[in-house]
Amino acid sequence: MTQPRFVLSGDTVMVTRRTLRRHHLFRPDPAIRQLYLYALGVCAKQYGILVHAVTLMSTHEHLVVTDSERRLPDFLRDLHRLVSLGAKVIRRWEGSIWDHDKSSVVRLLTEEAMIEKLAYVMVNPVKAGLVARARDWPGLTVLPHELGRRTLVIERPSVFFRPDNPKWPDTVELTLTVPPTLAAAYPGEAVREAVSDELERQERDARAEVKGRGWRVLGTARVRRLSPYKRATSFELLRDRNPTFAVGRGQRKMLFQAVTELRAFRRAYRDALEQWRAGLWSTVFPMGTWAMSQVHGVTGHT
Repeated sequence: MTQPRFVLSGDTVMVTRRTLRRHHLFRPDPAIRQLYLYALGVCAKQYGILVHAVTLMSTHEHLVVTDSERRLPDFLRDLHRLVSLGAKVIRRWEGSIWDHDKSSVVRLLTEEAMIEKLAYVMVNPVKAGLVARARDWPGLTVLPHELGRRTLVIERPSVFFRPDNPKWPDTVELTLTVPPTLAAAYPGEAVREAVSDELERQERDARAEVKGRGWRVLGTARVRRLSPYKRATSFELLRDRNPTFAVGRGQRKMLFQAVTELRAFRRAYRDALEQWRAGLWSTVFPMGTWAMSQVHGVTGHT
């Protein structure tokens, strides 16, 4: 049985999803950047999603967002659909754009986790051996000084989005915000400084790892010349562990609390589902239940 999704209003999460068989379908170029940002801006506005950081690698996406209206699954469904349909046109690609595995959604439960994952999203091109520093990535990314400060105005792409459809405005604005939890805890520049310090630490570790593996940094020019139709060749574990939450370094007590909370939710969900299947339609499901409440209209704790 697939584990139920645990979706709470106000959650800040990191989202990751890969292209089919790690093809370089999102190779950095203006058309892909415009497509992804436009779809992201449209969907974020529709579903009340606060966008904090985004890095679009050639083979996968990384997002850090806050689900202010408990609509994250709807947001991801539409975002990935629009990006897929547009990318098929741009790349003249038949079949799926995205990998068949579902998106990785990691709930960030502490301030430490949020800072670490914001930096992780930014450092990803360095970890992959593509550039020496996060700021060198030629594709779509966000840097620490842009958190809470950058507003993007994206014109409607010329592909897929019909100009006579009112769903697709001529332009869409996307403002990058600071996660509400961090904004409350780190006044002024403190949050950007904290993320910058963490990014520097992760960059050092990433460069050391790349050197230890004997890799040569690919560089921006070669990144731009990657064929979208070729696959990444670096080793990657299949069906690797897919965490559902992160608490940050040194947060042992919070780790145990998070494990306890998740196990309690899944246990309560299974018990409620058994009762519902037995015909007890008034069964109350645990807070965080998503699919059963959306598809079947079950009652959940609030």
